Amino acid sequence: MYRNDKVIRRYSEPFKLKILAELTTGKHTKSELCKLYSIAPTTVNEWIK
Repeated sequence: MYRNDKVIRRYSEPFKLKILAELTTGKHTKSELCKLYSIAPTTVNEWIK
């Protein structure tokens, strides 16, 4: 999907849970995970809610 020439990405539930699990273990910071998986920090914030 495109919105204003930007790609809107859809993430699967298992992928979201994997990222959140890595975040809760404390091995990586949120910013490290976002860079590693090319995810916007605001996206991860929405998953946390």
